[in-house]
Amino acid sequence: MNDQARTRDGVVETDVPARLDRLTWGRFHTLVAVALGITWVLDGLEVTITGSIAGALKSSPVLHLSDTQVGLAGSLYLVGAVAGALYFGWLTDRLGRKKLFTITLGLYLVATAATAFSPNFVTFVLFRMLTGAGIGGEYAAINSAIQELIPARYRGHTDLVINGSFWIGAAMGALGAVALLDGGWVSAELGWRLTFGLGAVLGLGVLVLRQWIPESPRWLMLHGRIDEAEAIVAQIEQRLGVPPPTEPLPRLRLRPRRLTLGTVATTLFRDYPRRTLLGLILMATQAFFYNAIFFTYALVLGRFYGVSDADVGFYLLPFAAGNFLGPLLLGRLFDTVGRKPMIAITYAMSGLLLFATAWLFVHGMLDARTQTVAWSIVFFFASAAASSAYLTVSESFPLELRALAIALFYAFGTALGGVVGPWLFGTLIGSGERAAIGWGYAIGACLMLLGAAAALGLGIAAERRPLEDIAAPLGRAD
Repeated sequence: MNDQARTRDGVVETDVPARLDRLTWGRFHTLVAVALGITWVLDGLEVTITGSIAGALKSSPVLHLSDTQVGLAGSLYLVGAVAGALYFGWLTDRLGRKKLFTITLGLYLVATAATAFSPNFVTFVLFRMLTGAGIGGEYAAINSAIQELIPARYRGHTDLVINGSFWIGAAMGALGAVALLDGGWVSAELGWRLTFGLGAVLGLGVLVLRQWIPESPRWLMLHGRIDEAEAIVAQIEQRLGVPPPTEPLPRLRLRPRRLTLGTVATTLFRDYPRRTLLGLILMATQAFFYNAIFFTYALVLGRFYGVSDADVGFYLLPFAAGNFLGPLLLGRLFDTVGRKPMIAITYAMSGLLLFATAWLFVHGMLDARTQTVAWSIVFFFASAAASSAYLTVSESFPLELRALAIALFYAFGTALGGVVGPWLFGTLIGSGERAAIGWGYAIGACLMLLGAAAALGLGIAAERRPLEDIAAPLGRAD
């Protein structure tokens, strides 16, 4: 360790955060966004595949799933994601961001490939749970790494767009399902199995790309490895053509410490109770809203509008476009107008528009195309809202527990709002009654309005601020 970073009482000093935040956007940041953000593409691919091939899974001579089993498979995928987020999130803060986003991607690749060979419903849902575990672990490792590598003034927009890239994967899944289920190339039974290979092929390429992403200098800093952290920052500066700072930058004084569960509980519930409550509300409400509707999207189109299994993917494309355009076009406002007002606006618009859509659906005033248009408009705002929930929990707590905090809020939010949604809506759709489904939509809309109220009452102004300013590190020594 250099003399500037060493002190006698175990405190280390560094200007690593200031050096990272002073950088302007360059090719390195684009690489980080693509190589790490691909997680959401993979998740979108997985979720869409299951939704798009719901009809093929029901008609499969091997699986022959019911509507309820399709919904249950979606719920158990989320159960796996919850478990994976908790376990791998804890390891991410202990072992490092880079090691864990390699391990979790490997688990995803193996599990999604294995799903294609499922001989029955039990093995199918088991492999779906393991796939979810890999994706859930990715959320913790990737969100923390992105937050720590992207300069403060770009953080909000970048985070929203990366989370919105879920819908690029959704579009790929929809197109893949159309290509493989239209009966022209392969049988429907083989087609649904081949669709799961799309994720494995994409993931293999990502493994290579991620080799160029360094460990988070902020994580190294927190563990007393100052020389390594500063060397990585110097390499990033060199890659961007940015000379080392000539004037002194703000320095952070830290005393590295081990993270315990007691420390986590104290930080969340004693030091930051309002932020904890806000994170839980935002994550749970958007999880129910999204997972309930999207996991059963194909079932609604098939049962109420007579859309064939092979054509479901075409209806998913405009829906995916609306979802991606929301974060892309609204994202910059989260860095300029501010987090608090934009979170409240996007949550409120999502809820109000879903109320209107539910009324039109119940009264039979929509067909397959207008239903898709309505959903696309609703989720233009809902996609930005859901992405802002991840942004909020990933930047609101100290660096030492960043990955675990993301995992905890994702896990509990998904458990509270996401796991029950697909099962509930699968059951409601199975009843064949529009009014029952309309009440389900109304519940989702009310929850989003609750999220808007929470953002107004509990939100914080985190835009364009360094992470260490939003929440001081637990080991801060000054």
